[in-house]
Amino acid sequence: MATSPLLYLCKTLAAATGWSLLLNIPAGAASFGQVIQSVKPSVVGIGTYQPTRSPAIVFVATGFVTGDGLSVVTNAHGIPETLDSERNETLGIVIARGDKVDFRPAKLAALDRLHDLAHLRLAGAPMPALRLGDGAGIEEGQALAFTGFPLGMVLGLHPVTHRAMLSAITPLVMPSVSSRKLDARAITQLARAPSPIYQLDGTAYPGNSGSPVYDPETGHVLAVLNMVFVKGLKENAITNPSGISYAIPVSHVRALLQQTTPPGQK
Repeated sequence: MATSPLLYLCKTLAAATGWSLLLNIPAGAASFGQVIQSVKPSVVGIGTYQPTRSPAIVFVATGFVTGDGLSVVTNAHGIPETLDSERNETLGIVIARGDKVDFRPAKLAALDRLHDLAHLRLAGAPMPALRLGDGAGIEEGQALAFTGFPLGMVLGLHPVTHRAMLSAITPLVMPSVSSRKLDARAITQLARAPSPIYQLDGTAYPGNSGSPVYDPETGHVLAVLNMVFVKGLKENAITNPSGISYAIPVSHVRALLQQTTPPGQK
């Protein structure tokens, strides 16, 4: 069927101006700055709240909202093993509101310590959610970005974005310089088939754990930042960062979100 002159003119104008509301024609790709602005509302702090403590809110990691807007993904190592129930200590998320911060309680829905992932569930109104990418076509050399809270609330709860590159896809277990560095967890992981982890050429800091690692063109999450390679003492992570970070592939996030068994009952 021949295209009418009017439709042809509309398509031409849409291609030239990026207007695509009525014709459903894909507009030009968003800029990296626009993607960052769309990602930031979904990035939250993970922490605990205790009304009689000073400060009342303690930041432990970064997380991000996904799914139905009530699911928050972060690192398992940032979740406290116990809470002081006698003093009403509560797990939840921290949200920046200008110069102030809000705290929303959350419950631990699932935990995957092998892949260092945790799934928290919120009550109440849903938040803007990030879309999980496929991750199947990711390859070494691919440009990535991550947004989180380096140094936690020391710099204020303002999301910070870093560019990164996927340098390598390596086994999950980090190499040890000697057998004395092997702990029970590392030995258990070595006994299993190696699970891939992403090595990034990107500088992360304490507080960035749990940050979403995403495609800078779409904002789709491809991994979750979970650790940095530290040269020497722990303090070097701040004063002399290695620029080498690691992230858990998004496939493990999808598996975590499908879990229904409460933690501790497996």
